[in-house]
Amino acid sequence: MLTAANAIITLSQVTLFPTPQQMQGFAADDVTDMDDVEPLEDLMGVDGVLSFGFVWVGRMQKITLQGDSASNNFFDTINSQSEAAQTTYPLSGTILLPAIGTMWTLINGGLKRYKPMPAVKKIIQPRSYSIIWNKVVPAPTA
Repeated sequence: MLTAANAIITLSQVTLFPTPQQMQGFAADDVTDMDDVEPLEDLMGVDGVLSFGFVWVGRMQKITLQGDSASNNFFDTINSQSEAAQTTYPLSGTILLPAIGTMWTLINGGLKRYKPMPAVKKIIQPRSYSIIWNKVVPAPTA
């Protein structure tokens, strides 16, 4: 069973939301996604010898919420407080996918992309947010 219906995403921010907030009201076909990462830097020498090494890279996550999701308030608050204080507020979180028995710990994130309001069409459309994470650490839950 690969259902996403029981997925649990929690986010917190020590100052503004010290208690983890469970995100709710996900978009129907697009809950969350994490971009591919390229943790290898490579360079081919003129003599045809390939050199490569590990490099740290951020992990970009996209979360999509229905236009009427109460969890939009979490992102609205992070953005408005960042603008008011002219600073950033580091985030932390977890993603639990019981269907595959895995939980990811999200470490040191920042709100990278923010949609200030939903598109208004026949019905109010979902809003998407992007968070860049320092680390995303998987662990089995079973």
